[in-house]
Amino acid sequence: MFNSSNNKLIKAMLPALPSIIFLACFFGVPVYEILQTGFYNADGHASLAQFQRIGGDIVYAKVLWTTFKISLLTALFSVVLGFPVAYFLSQISDRRRGKWMIWVLIPFWTSYLVKTFAWILVLSKTGVLASIAMGLGLVNDPQALAPSLTGVMIGMVHAMLPLAVMNMLPIMRGVNAQLLQAAETLGANRTVAFFSVFLPLAAPGMAAAGLLVFITSLGFFILPALLGTPQETMIAQLVISAINELFNLPFAAALSTVLLVCAIVVFILYDKLVGLSSLSGESRPATRNKNLPGMNGFLIVIGRTLGRAHSALGPLSGRVRGLKTYTVLLIALLSLPILVVLPIAFTDSPFLAFPPKGFSLRWFSSFMFSPVWQSALLRSFGVAAVTAVAATALGLGAALSLTRLPAAWTKPMFAVFLAPLIVPRIVIAVGLFYLFARLGMVGTNIGLVIGHTVLAIPYVVVTMVAALKRFDWRLDDAGRILGASAWARLRTIQLPMMIGSVVAALQIAFIISFDELTIAIFVSGGLTNTLPKQMWDDMTLQVNPTLAAVSLVMVVVIGLLVLIPTLFKRGERA
Repeated sequence: MFNSSNNKLIKAMLPALPSIIFLACFFGVPVYEILQTGFYNADGHASLAQFQRIGGDIVYAKVLWTTFKISLLTALFSVVLGFPVAYFLSQISDRRRGKWMIWVLIPFWTSYLVKTFAWILVLSKTGVLASIAMGLGLVNDPQALAPSLTGVMIGMVHAMLPLAVMNMLPIMRGVNAQLLQAAETLGANRTVAFFSVFLPLAAPGMAAAGLLVFITSLGFFILPALLGTPQETMIAQLVISAINELFNLPFAAALSTVLLVCAIVVFILYDKLVGLSSLSGESRPATRNKNLPGMNGFLIVIGRTLGRAHSALGPLSGRVRGLKTYTVLLIALLSLPILVVLPIAFTDSPFLAFPPKGFSLRWFSSFMFSPVWQSALLRSFGVAAVTAVAATALGLGAALSLTRLPAAWTKPMFAVFLAPLIVPRIVIAVGLFYLFARLGMVGTNIGLVIGHTVLAIPYVVVTMVAALKRFDWRLDDAGRILGASAWARLRTIQLPMMIGSVVAALQIAFIISFDELTIAIFVSGGLTNTLPKQMWDDMTLQVNPTLAAVSLVMVVVIGLLVLIPTLFKRGERA
């Protein structure tokens, strides 16, 4: 019996073996390098000097506080503002939801650099808002909203809000509507039922959204660098400065270690309170109720209070029309960068101004015929294509194992594959820089592919696990009984039945690579710029309308990629 159990475990683990080895080499080792290097001084001797420097200087304490404050506020605003949108999308039909989700996905996958560039145009002293205010005679001398904390918060919430919506939606869709009907049958009005039944069941999705937004925000540097003042400096900016300007690798490692430890602590607390399963669209109600015993009572009190205070306005959960209006307005705000970049890309002026002056295609011509820009564009496409195939292949194997492993193994293995999503990107980037520097891989395309694949695997795993949970395994069992090998069943049964999800995984991995900047800053070594890296260099050195033309090209590419999976949905249903 013991041998039989071991054999089953080994067979279930085999599909995940390549991804485990890959992550061990290019995620585990680099993170270990970070943890190790931080305990050495600049002379290579073991020392706590780097951590003493961080703890003994009030400047670094302020930067840490600023990092956590901005990340926490971003998570809070993203969840609160995104909740009505996710709720609205959970209440409509699948067909309508698919159409609405396109308008959420396009802003989500639009490059952070494009969105940041657009907000510079909107929030600066000569930007869109200031120009409109002056044109209407509201102000004579408008003050810029960027650089400032307000500008940073606007940019970060705008960037993270779609992520919050996408993480809350699956669990909201899983809430059984019959439970709400039962509550109403027992005498609760719809507002009380919403707060006492629906909201507690949707809480894991809100927690998952808050966690992912918070940890992602910890590693941000683009938005605070371009939309903020020195008062809004975040820890990732110090890491980049320590390597690129101070050449102090141990200090950069110590800063990264502090960030990593904080992320791990938050992750452990999340797992204890909510559970990892919510990150893949499942809730764990038993654990949630055990750890948060007073939450249900608190929500019931709120529901009853609001039910009495707003009885004249009708039931909260039935106000779909108001939710639709709110969703339309929010999606319009999410699309604002695209609307701003579009006219600027066609300006005839060599300066950035709104409204743009004249009409010209000169900036597209400057982009298309520039060897620097074209080299960066082709490299981004090539790296993204290889990354998409590699990440999907590795992630599919991992997902197959997760659906076959015993329950005791599922949680730790899921945590392993999800780890690159939890660890801030700046930590992974610095770790890969250390590793690749010794291997001579800094400035190589293969280094970029490896780094981007590490980041893309968690997204592919989550996507494919969700698809495999819907898969009818009786078809696979029938193929096995008829003598088909595991490879034959994968090729002729599993993949054809999941073609839409496979294409979605390829799409997600491609977009992650195509838009990735953090890895590129460290791994490219300034020798092999990708399109985002070239945009970053230009935005920090020479801002001009060429950036608007490049941004518009990226928006078009991302938009087309977002639309592709919809073409395969019918094939998957068939």
